[in-house]
Order: sequence, then structure tokens, then C-alpha cells
Amino acid sequence: MTLRPGRIADSSYPYRSVLLPTDGSESATAALDQAVGLSGTHDAALHLLSVIDVGSLGTDVRALAQTEAIEANANEALDDAERYAKAESVDAVSTAVVEGTSVPGSIRSYVEENDIDLLVLGTHGRTGLDRFLLGSVTEKLVRKSPVPVLTVHSPEEG
Repeated sequence: MTLRPGRIADSSYPYRSVLLPTDGSESATAALDQAVGLSGTHDAALHLLSVIDVGSLGTDVRALAQTEAIEANANEALDDAERYAKAESVDAVSTAVVEGTSVPGSIRSYVEENDIDLLVLGTHGRTGLDRFLLGSVTEKLVRKSPVPVLTVHSPEEG
């Protein structure tokens, strides 16, 4: 499923557990709206996840300081998302920060370990050479997720 801005996901499937991985970006915020709406509609638990890619940080002394700063940003993004979800009357909200060497792999592991029914992801709009060179977490999860994936375009992607 891919959802454009201004549309609301309509599903009759009874989701019990929805996962939104977030980095606090506009794309993730657009996906948060949908995840909160679906969680409220289905009275589903909402899981908010941030993954720290420790494989990209290196192994020198500065990596520890970088990891701490990234973790602080991740917690801030999760706190903001949790406040929003609770303000929208989603009662069952949990947050987690995990470290891993593969963001898609860490998200898939979380899905499997927490009995997630639906994965909601923002898209970043990368196309062509950028997607080929950089890869895309969303694209990899759409291809390999063990559960349905709802992708949501951010407003700037139209």
C-alpha cells in the first residue's frame, strides 16, 4: 500500500499491533499521522521505533560521542511521536531505540519479536541513481517485510 498526502488509509483488516519506525523527519511525521489513525481505528497498540545504525559510525573514540548524540535525537523524536499519539487518544504506545548494523534488518527483527501486524513507513522520494547508490530502507522493507507495509508520501513529495 502506498498512500499519498491528503488521503486516509482505509482497511477492514483488524490490526492489533502497528509499528512506525521514525527518525523525526517530515516523511516519518506524515507516516505517524497514518499509524496513529490506524491504531485508533483498530484499537491497536502503536510501537514507535528508532534504529541507530552503529555500523556507519566507525570505531574511533568520536563514535561514542556521535552515538550518544544520535541516541538523544532518537529519544526526542520518539518522545514527540508518543506525545502526539497520546494526544490523539492512542492509549497503548510503546517506544524503543535499538542499535544495529542494518536498519532494515533491525526493523524486521523488531517486527518478528513483537508480533507486529502492520509496518507504516514514510518514503523519502529518492529516485534513479540516488536510490541505486544509497539504497532505501523503505524499499528494502517493502520487498522483505514479513508483514504488510503501508508507505506514506510526505507532503513535499506530493
